Amino acid sequence: MKITVLDYLEETAVNYPDKIAFADVNEQITWSELVYNAKNLSTVIEKYFLPFSAVPIMGDKNIHTIELFFAALYAGCFYCFFDSTFPQERIASMINTLEAQHILVTSGFVKRIENQNIKPVIIQEMTSEITDYTGLRRSQIIDTDLVYANFTSGSTGTPKAVAVSHKCVIDFISCFTETFNIQSNENIANQAPFDFDVSVKDIFSGVFTGAAVHLIPKMFFSFPTKLLDFLVEREITTLIWAVSALCIISSLDGFSYKVPSTIKKIMFSGEVMPVKHLHIWQKYIPQAQYVNLYGPTEITCNCTYHIINQPVAEDGVIPMGIAFKNERVFLLDENDKLITEKNVSGEVCVSGTCVAPGYYNNWDKTNSVFVQNPLENRRYERIYRTGDLAKIGDDGLFYYVGRKDFQIKHMGHRIELSEIEGALLGMEQLTRTCCIFANNKITAFYTGTEIEKKEIVTYLKQKLPVFMIPSDFIYLSEFVLNKNGKIDRNVLQGMLNG
Repeated sequence: MKITVLDYLEETAVNYPDKIAFADVNEQITWSELVYNAKNLSTVIEKYFLPFSAVPIMGDKNIHTIELFFAALYAGCFYCFFDSTFPQERIASMINTLEAQHILVTSGFVKRIENQNIKPVIIQEMTSEITDYTGLRRSQIIDTDLVYANFTSGSTGTPKAVAVSHKCVIDFISCFTETFNIQSNENIANQAPFDFDVSVKDIFSGVFTGAAVHLIPKMFFSFPTKLLDFLVEREITTLIWAVSALCIISSLDGFSYKVPSTIKKIMFSGEVMPVKHLHIWQKYIPQAQYVNLYGPTEITCNCTYHIINQPVAEDGVIPMGIAFKNERVFLLDENDKLITEKNVSGEVCVSGTCVAPGYYNNWDKTNSVFVQNPLENRRYERIYRTGDLAKIGDDGLFYYVGRKDFQIKHMGHRIELSEIEGALLGMEQLTRTCCIFANNKITAFYTGTEIEKKEIVTYLKQKLPVFMIPSDFIYLSEFVLNKNGKIDRNVLQGMLNG
């Protein structure tokens, strides 16, 4: 009986001991080597971290970071990847949420945590501390223990850590790999950063099937020729990418340089796929299966999918599709009544084993969105309220409509506009702010003292990741208010559209 993701890893290592498990641009590791190295490194982690605690990891995108993920699991802990480019304030907030005392950090990033209240464990020096592996902590793991925590944008200005358990990952990945028939002879190209849940599908699809996972350097997405060379040379068969990543190639006419003909599966998520970009991919790689995936981090990657097996018109909309097996997806109206009618919008709600345990160390936010199903008063059924709006089309499929609040999907990331607004208000010269997402970019309106865009951007870089910094900043002498005394966002939207 397999109750942890380590059981799947070990089974794969037995079935394919000498097969490539993960490969970066410089090195590769087999499944048997991964298990051996992870067990050994776990003996070091056990010295610095208590069982069931978070293991922050700030490393490069390479096979050694992957080893540390599984080492953390063998130590009876869970991993949390820290992006070294994040501002100091965000890193501090993440450390505080995890209540971490130590962080595994590569020597090149030590300066990034010098002023933080945390002690470094240098990754390159860990091998000198390895002791005999006993397996005691590993034997005590149960399926409700955590595998990882990924931070998302926070509406209060504080990022939230979505905690995901072994049983959540097992439930989703088992279904995901079966639905799309992912096999051991496949080569998966990992695009997503390790702190983005799309990477969970890459990493664990490999673990569960024996498929090889190839880690693409972030810089390759700035050089489409390098990216396409990588896909061709590695004979990549499967892409599970953010929409924005796929659009880089189609926007820059990458296929005029080279076409990776071995690709058989192309899955995308994170935001709505522009149909014109889908058509470019379909033109050059017609043999591939194209799949639209939908789902927030809180339900372990995805809850619906749509296999595109019919032509999509230029002005058409790609459906969210249908629910994955063992996931219940339904719509509630503003009175918490079930919506069954066609073309009526409601909030997307999800139940099933896939639903994450909640936000780590944040009970208030957890209890506000991970709730009892209001349609069920006879038994306990926990659901996640996504805040997304969708409708059921005439074809019976789900279609994405938009956000219930002001959360957006941009450049593959989920962003709370209010977090950006909160950061802007930290500037002394600004009195009120409001961010609008339109024309695929974020625009910040503000009142107070008019200042140069460069000055605002410089300030925000100390507070927010680059992908959250608005493209434009518009000064207003005052905001137009609606009848409720709130900033009238429709007026601002009209200014951008006009």
